Amino acid sequence: MKKSVFNKKAYKWLGVLIICLGIIFIIGLLDRHTDKKIKKTVTNHQSTYQPIYHFSTPDKWKNDPQRPIYFDKKYHYYYLYNRDYPSGNGTEWRHATSTDLVHWKDEGVAIPKYTNPNGDIWSGSVVVDTKNTAGFGKGAVVAIVTQPSANGGKQEQYLWYSTDKGKTFISYSDHPIMPNPGTKDFRDPKIIWDHQSSKWVMAMAEGTKIGFYESHNLKEWHYTGGFLTQNIGIVECPDLFMMQANDGTYKWVLGASANGKSTGKPNTYAYWIGNYNGKEFTTDYSEPQWLDYGFDWYGGVTFEDGESSNKFNKRYALAWMNNWDYPNDTPTLQDSFNGVDSIFRQIKLKKQDNNAYILTSQPIEALNQLTLSTNHFKHIEVNGSKTLKVKGDAYQFDADISWSDVKNVGLRIRESTDKQRHIDVGFFVQGNFSYVNRAFTDQPDKSKKYVESKAPFDASKKKVHLKVLVDKTSIEVFIDDGNVTYSSEVFPHLNDEGITLFSEGGTSIFENVVIKHLRSINR
Repeated sequence: MKKSVFNKKAYKWLGVLIICLGIIFIIGLLDRHTDKKIKKTVTNHQSTYQPIYHFSTPDKWKNDPQRPIYFDKKYHYYYLYNRDYPSGNGTEWRHATSTDLVHWKDEGVAIPKYTNPNGDIWSGSVVVDTKNTAGFGKGAVVAIVTQPSANGGKQEQYLWYSTDKGKTFISYSDHPIMPNPGTKDFRDPKIIWDHQSSKWVMAMAEGTKIGFYESHNLKEWHYTGGFLTQNIGIVECPDLFMMQANDGTYKWVLGASANGKSTGKPNTYAYWIGNYNGKEFTTDYSEPQWLDYGFDWYGGVTFEDGESSNKFNKRYALAWMNNWDYPNDTPTLQDSFNGVDSIFRQIKLKKQDNNAYILTSQPIEALNQLTLSTNHFKHIEVNGSKTLKVKGDAYQFDADISWSDVKNVGLRIRESTDKQRHIDVGFFVQGNFSYVNRAFTDQPDKSKKYVESKAPFDASKKKVHLKVLVDKTSIEVFIDDGNVTYSSEVFPHLNDEGITLFSEGGTSIFENVVIKHLRSINR
């Protein structure tokens, strides 16, 4: 009897043991499967130049962004796309939509090239005609674009319209609504609705001049005046908008992509602050200011916050991250694409202590939703260099930096294990300038003319807030309140992920260091 009871207990515990071993075996299989998945994800992540959180063309080529518009509770973004790249054959408008300016849905080509007699589709702008001024119906989406005419390839303006909420466009006429007036450069029309005068207003790139036009129906346009630029080369992609500054003042801003490298200025987005009277623009300052001091923030556009009731206290902005001096020198071709945009930034108009007004830039808050993990360092003293026990290829770095007596302070990012390759972001205190230096890593500019970008910096403050956004092939820097920004392409080796702080000639304090690692927008 006792033996029988003992056997039953033994069998019972043996069964429990077998079940436990089975569970452990299954968990082991799952763990090994999970490890394989993780390793596979990391391997894929490290073997491609596709950006983690920047907008890029899904394939082939992209360049100029067109100003996004907001309707149907989402942003509609069109950009120049060449499906035949790396061959020629020109560009067309490809379409993407988003609700947060971070995650995007590809909507395909909206205005195809060579579907009218006037060649491919260049830059322009698109508006929602809520008042039916053009006669295509209330809410029709109207685009006015530059095309090289069939008659000699002159740059002229053509109208396309959409009655299916911007998905596809119809050519209004084979003839231009704005024929070339006899100038070589006549392109990139930018249209806004002037509420003060109840009319459409257009800014046009005309060589070194920005021309202004008016219309009541988007089809017939009349010249009203022009703004002459100096020493910044041919202007492209003009921009005209009103903003309310932090002191309550309303100002008009005129912007354009321009090239000031002959006088030591950037070749990004120049802007002037002043007044537009419905006919002409007058500036408060003769010299342009620059929205970006990097090498790769071109074809920039700004646009309204579609969800805000106040359309004037902030805007959004983005640009093509490339440079016409080296547009095709990119390792992304191994992934069959060439074309990345900057992040979408928020811009504001700020009155400074000297009573001058400037545009400031900050990354949009929606980027925070991509935060995968965070590293915090409250206080780090650096005299020489200090490598952090943190690595990454897609993150946002924030720090408050202070010093008493140093020569040069900053950080090296995307650093190789042997410390030989890196990109430097810093402040040359003795020279009173900030800088981004990509000389120590692979870069798109083979001529080495575009190695280090600089901007004035008041080193007497002996402190600065630094924000740096890092992605696979880009570095974007925001200094203090975004008074100065840099955007540059960089091509580090995919496994170069180190971060080193440096302070030369004395001790610097890095406080409130926060590193947010960002996940892919495709996940």
